[in-house]
Amino acid sequence: MAEFQLVMPKMGESIAEATIIRWSKNEGDSIAADETVLEIATDKVDSEVPSPKGGVLKKKLFKENDVVAVGTAIAIIETEASAAAAPTPTPPAEVKKAAAEVEKTVEVAKQLIQTTPAPSNSGNRFYSPLVLNIAKEENISMIELEKIAGTGSEGRVTKRDILAYVQNRAGASANTTPSTAAAPVQNYVNETAPAAVSKPTSGKITLMQGDEIIEMDRMRKLIADHMVMSKATSPHVTSFVEADVTNMVLWREKVKKNFEKREGEKITFTPLFIECVVKAIKDYPMINISVDGNQIIKRKNINIGMAAALPSGNLIVPVIKNADTMNMVGLTKSVNDMANRARANKLAPDEIQGGTFTLTNVGGFGNVMGTPIINQPQVAIMATGSIKKKPAVLETEMGDVIAIRHIMFLSLSYDHRVVDGSLGGSFLRRVADYMEQWDMNREY
Repeated sequence: MAEFQLVMPKMGESIAEATIIRWSKNEGDSIAADETVLEIATDKVDSEVPSPKGGVLKKKLFKENDVVAVGTAIAIIETEASAAAAPTPTPPAEVKKAAAEVEKTVEVAKQLIQTTPAPSNSGNRFYSPLVLNIAKEENISMIELEKIAGTGSEGRVTKRDILAYVQNRAGASANTTPSTAAAPVQNYVNETAPAAVSKPTSGKITLMQGDEIIEMDRMRKLIADHMVMSKATSPHVTSFVEADVTNMVLWREKVKKNFEKREGEKITFTPLFIECVVKAIKDYPMINISVDGNQIIKRKNINIGMAAALPSGNLIVPVIKNADTMNMVGLTKSVNDMANRARANKLAPDEIQGGTFTLTNVGGFGNVMGTPIINQPQVAIMATGSIKKKPAVLETEMGDVIAIRHIMFLSLSYDHRVVDGSLGGSFLRRVADYMEQWDMNREY
């Protein structure tokens, strides 16, 4: 029998580690080629890890809820290959790379220990290289590190834990340490989740008769952390405009049956909105940027994120890459495909990364407008409200008249560090102009 190691796959450019959330196979179970062995989760998406070869799961190297670095072996699988077949030797370059990573981790730990007093009795807790590097960059001593309440397996400090501690430390006194993060809920609940980036609570919520405690699921905790981080990072400003989208509504009504018959896809308003947003971004490219410290990164590609509600009530933002290169048919198929696979939890990690601007449709819930939170590291997000029939004043050659029109509100939240009211307001107005000037006689 031959053996090979199943490793933690790379889940995206910025993903360094993932959490094992469930083993689909037990030790001794048979595995077919491409069959799922375990499920993992990052701060971006959940995903399944298949085995590239058939065989038997000989040994699990990690338990559920363990945080594992990308490229690390997570299981040993015994294959049906001939016993005489020699195992493939590990390339020298990979050995050197792995040794360098270990040496780097040890060096970081040594530096932390040398610059601080000896840790407490709980100092034998494992820390990942990522956590140690963050501790070094943020000048967190080993004593401080030992005091951080970990939410990982066996109290392990995760990346999210240490980043939350860093932000809490910046806004609170040095001796403030969250001490109840891992405490079980009994007759009370904390005002903040363990990894919430907000000021520590000074009291506890008293439960009243009939109250129900609902534990946040993993995705809701991640969303909460991301939203609080975004508000702490970017000073949000929101602008609003009213748009007469009558031409757009009538055009869609006119073409939707033939469109579905010819393309096999239902055309919604979302691809129409995206087309208008893309045109406006080309007119105002400084909306399509990101901020890195004191540097502004002007994005070449226009990648539109579209917020999609999941059956669980949570939210995910799949990204349509290079939306400026697609026609209406391409946009419609991409929108429908992303939305369907998002609801089925079938999105690949790469499909929710790389967005440069986000669109969210609050009108789908009957809301007329909203003030969305920026999806970092982007600098702007636009919300579309519900379309309502309203009386409106129209200017004609014969004078002003009142007519029934299809009206909607658009709102744009933007990062006031780099987007001023002039740019944000002008961009939003330009999107509305493209919607109002929709060609009733255009093809798909």
